[in-house]
Amino acid sequence: MKRNIVFGGIFLAAILLTVVGAMSARQTSQTAKPPAAQGTAPAAAPQKTEAEIHGLDLSDFDRTCKPCEDFYRFVNGGWLAHNEIPAAFPAWGRVNLLAEHNRDVLHEILESAAANKTNAPGSVDQQIGDYYAMCMDTTKIDAAGIHPLDDELARIAKISDVASLGPEVARLQMMGVHAMFSFGSLQDFKDSTEQTGGAFQGGIGMPDRDYYTKTDDASVKLRDAYQAHLVKMFGLMGDSSDRATAEAATVMSIETKLANASLTRVEQRDPEKIYHRMGLDQLATLTPHFNWPAYFTAIGFPGITVVNAGMPDFFKALDTQITAVPLDDWKVYLRWHLVHASAPYLTTAIVNENFDFFGRTLTGTPEQLPRWKRCVSVTDRDLGEALGQKYVAKAFPPAAKARALEMVNNLIDALRDDLKTLSWMSPETRVQALAKLNAITKKIGYPDKWRDYSVVKVDRVSYVQNVMRARREDFRYDAAKIGKPVDRAEWGMTPPTVNAYYNPQMNEIVFPAGILQFPLFDAKADDALNYGAMGSVIGHEMTHGFDDQGRQFDAQGNLRDWWTPEDAKNFLERATCVQKQFDAYVVSGDTHENGKLVLGESIADLGGLVIAHAAFEKAHTGKSNAPVDGFTPEQRFFISFARDWGQNLRPAYELMLTNTDPHPLPRFRAIASLQNMPEYAAAFGCKSGDVMVRPEDQRCRIW
Repeated sequence: MKRNIVFGGIFLAAILLTVVGAMSARQTSQTAKPPAAQGTAPAAAPQKTEAEIHGLDLSDFDRTCKPCEDFYRFVNGGWLAHNEIPAAFPAWGRVNLLAEHNRDVLHEILESAAANKTNAPGSVDQQIGDYYAMCMDTTKIDAAGIHPLDDELARIAKISDVASLGPEVARLQMMGVHAMFSFGSLQDFKDSTEQTGGAFQGGIGMPDRDYYTKTDDASVKLRDAYQAHLVKMFGLMGDSSDRATAEAATVMSIETKLANASLTRVEQRDPEKIYHRMGLDQLATLTPHFNWPAYFTAIGFPGITVVNAGMPDFFKALDTQITAVPLDDWKVYLRWHLVHASAPYLTTAIVNENFDFFGRTLTGTPEQLPRWKRCVSVTDRDLGEALGQKYVAKAFPPAAKARALEMVNNLIDALRDDLKTLSWMSPETRVQALAKLNAITKKIGYPDKWRDYSVVKVDRVSYVQNVMRARREDFRYDAAKIGKPVDRAEWGMTPPTVNAYYNPQMNEIVFPAGILQFPLFDAKADDALNYGAMGSVIGHEMTHGFDDQGRQFDAQGNLRDWWTPEDAKNFLERATCVQKQFDAYVVSGDTHENGKLVLGESIADLGGLVIAHAAFEKAHTGKSNAPVDGFTPEQRFFISFARDWGQNLRPAYELMLTNTDPHPLPRFRAIASLQNMPEYAAAFGCKSGDVMVRPEDQRCRIW
C-alpha cells in the first residue's frame, strides 16, 4: 500500500467502511496515512437495471421538493425512498450499485479460479483462487480455532525485557498488527525524489483518538461497550472472566494514554505539523527507551538511517509509557492487538463478536456482509493487482480508457483557462500554478506494469496465515523502497476500486477502472450527464492539487511555499468562507459538520464542479439545447452531479463519519457547491432568498 501522507479521494471513508461491512475498525485510518481503498456493496431487494437507461430515471426525483429549496431531495428523493439500506450495510447509495457490480465481476473471476485446483503454483489463478477458497472454508477455519496464532502468542509471552519489546512489535507490525505506532515508506515531504521511513501515531483499537477523549454521554457509553467487547474477545481466547476483565482494563488504559498523546485529525491535515525528519541520533534522543536500530533489523532493513517521526510528542509519550507500563501489561496489549488484527480471519465466534462492536455498535449495521462478499474484498485488498489484471480484461476495454483520458484532458484545459484569468492571483503565483498543473501525471484505469505476488505463499491450509503472509510481503515490499528512488509508476488503489485520488507528493491524478463505469461514466450518455458526474470527480481530484493541503506542494511534489504572501492571504480568506459554510450545516441535534476537517474535500468539490461546468460548456458548444426528459442540458449537468451523492446512511454511521471522515456527508456535498454557483441558480431560475442561493456576501468562490 502506498504510504504517502496527504492523499485526496473522492469517496474514501464514506464508501470504504461500506465495502467491508464494518468488518473491523482496523480498516479506518488512525494516522495521517491514507486508508487502503476498496470496492463497495449489495442491495437488499431487486434493483432497476439502470445500466440500460443511459439517461435520467424520472422516478428518482421527488417533485414535491423545489429545486431552489432542496436540490438534494429534488434529485434523489424518489431513489432514497425506494432504496432502503440493506441490513449488511451502514450506508447505501448509487455508488454502491456500481461497486457491487464490480464485486460481482470479481466474484465470478474468483469462483472460477477457486474451482480449478490444478492451477500452476505461483500463478495468478492459483494465488487468487486459493486465497478466496481458503477464506470461504469456514469449516476448516473453525476447526483451527486460534491455534494458527499459537507461535505468535508464544513469542509475546516470552518477552523478557524492554529491549525485546521493540523487535516483537516490529514482527507484529509486519503482519498487519497496528501495535504502538505505524511505520512504512514515505516520500520525503521536501525532497520528493527520496523515499524515507515514516513513523506515525497509532496503537489504538477504536477508529480515532476522540473516541477515548470525549466526555459526552454517548462517548462514555461507547467506551464502555468497547471495554465489554475486549472482555468478550479475551474470553474467546480462552481466558477466565476475571482475567479477561482485568486484561480489558489494561488495554483500555494503555490505548487511552496513546490517544491522549495523539494529534487530532484536523491537526494532521497540516503537512508542516507532521514533517519531522530525523536521523538515528535524533530518534535515540526522542525515544531513549526504544531501540530503533534493533527495530529496523527486526523488520529486515538494518540500513534505514532517516525517518520522518510525524508526531514527536506522541513518540515522547510512548517512550515514557514503555517503562512506566509494566512489561506484563504490554504483553496483554500486544496479545490483544494480534487477535484484534486477526479477528475477521478467525473462527465464526470471533468474527461475530468483532462485528458486534465494530459493525452493530459503532455503525448501527445489523448484519454482516455475506461471507463471499467479504472474501472478494479481502482478496482485492491483499492481492489487488493480481486480481485486477483479470478484472480489467473483463470490464475495461481500451475504448473506455481513451474516452476517459479525453475527458481528463478537457478538464485540465478548463482549469488551465481558469488559472490564467483568476483575478485574485498574481502573475508570479500564476506561473507556478500553471507549471504544477502542466506537470500533473494522469493515471487511467490500471498500472502499466503489474505487481508480482509470486513470492507470497498462498495455500488452502490456513486463512489467517494466508492473510499474514500477504501482509508480511506487503510490509517488506513497502519497506524495501526506503533509500531507493521513488517509483512514480506505482498505484495506490486497485483497478476495481470505486474511488479516485490526487497525490500531492507525486503530483498525480489517478482514476481506477472501477470508477470509470456507469452511472458515473457512460460512453452512451450525453455530455451533460458525463461531465456532471465523472467530470466533477475528475475536477475534484485536480483541484486537490490546489486545496488547503495540496497547494503547499510544488510541481515536483515538494513541500514548498510557492505563493506570494498576498496570494496566500487571498486564498485563505476564500478557504475560510468554505469552512464557515460547512460549520453551519447541522448533522443532527447539536452536531455540525467540522469545517476544518472537511475543508480540503469541500474546496475540491467546489473547484471541481466549477471546472467541470466550464469543460462541459466548451464540449457542448454548437450542440442542441433542446430539453431531454423535461430538463435542459445545463440542468441535466447539475442533476447528474447531485445524483452522485444520493445515499441513505444509518444515524450511528453518519455520526462516526462526521467525527472521522475528511469528506462531508453526501447530502451536504450535493448542495454546498451549487449554493455558491450563479450558473446553477440561472439554470433553475433560483433567486436571492432561496435556500439554494447563498447571499452574495457569503458566496464562496476560489477557482
